[in-house]
Amino acid sequence: MKTSVALCTYNGEKFIHQQLNSILTQTLEVDEIVVCDDGSTDATVSILNAYKVNYPELFKIYINEQNLRSVKNFEKAISLCENDIIFLCDQDDIWLENKVEVIVNYFENNSEITTVATNGYGIDDQNNLLNVYSLWDIPTFFAERKIPVDYFKIIAFAGNIATGASMAFRREIFFKLRPFPIFNGFHHDEWIALNAAYNNGFYFIPEKLFKYRIHNDQQVGDVFLDKTEKNKKLLIQLFDFSVSDKKFTSFKYILKRITKSYKKNKALSQFSEYAELGKKIELHLIDLYHSHKRLMLKLFPIRYRLLEITDSLLRKRKLT
Repeated sequence: MKTSVALCTYNGEKFIHQQLNSILTQTLEVDEIVVCDDGSTDATVSILNAYKVNYPELFKIYINEQNLRSVKNFEKAISLCENDIIFLCDQDDIWLENKVEVIVNYFENNSEITTVATNGYGIDDQNNLLNVYSLWDIPTFFAERKIPVDYFKIIAFAGNIATGASMAFRREIFFKLRPFPIFNGFHHDEWIALNAAYNNGFYFIPEKLFKYRIHNDQQVGDVFLDKTEKNKKLLIQLFDFSVSDKKFTSFKYILKRITKSYKKNKALSQFSEYAELGKKIELHLIDLYHSHKRLMLKLFPIRYRLLEITDSLLRKRKLT
């Protein structure tokens, strides 16, 4: 299998050296690095060109004539990749030296899987490791508590655990995914993972294979919580809709989460090319919503009816 790296840059001079060096020192060498710069005004392009001088056959550098922003810039970078496996790459992280080897081996041994994401470490702008839990710990937390892991339901109903910086996929699926949808709060990595999971082609590798940097200039990065037992329980509650503790407050919270996901999916469904996927998610969420309300009514009949009155007046926890 040959590999491509789709790297998007924008004013990344501070950290781009570390990211590129970590890619160039992999135990399994990559075959192509495609960079799309989104109009940097710092030294990013000069740095990239210096790498291209040293690795002329490896680097392909494109400078956008106009700012595309993250989603469309990644769509462009991916479209320019030519090899079997495409790794998404941010400009400010660091790959562990065996990342490519582990992921390629997984693809070679699991032909039915089209997309993978992995766990990772958190670091600050000085490369110090952060003592944190992350969204990427969710599959491990579920396994510890014997909660079934359904990647499609997790991504579609609760939220994306597949950060682009950790993701790789087979190039063949890209042509079924474009154009990437554009609306607030929805990113290219979630779109890729959602479709892969919908088609039973997604897998999450629990091994930590990269260092994800938190700093003031990044566009997206809200993935970490302080490493406490309280936050661990919170992460499990965020992504598990089973309401295993059967508490009234938990039901209220989960209904709020379901309605939020429903409204987000409605925005996706407005795009005619995504109607089939959007409809499936919508029907699942409606069923989940009403099944939780039925159980809530059974367990807490009086409080449930009072909540129904206040929610109707305030338009809270409603699908419409």
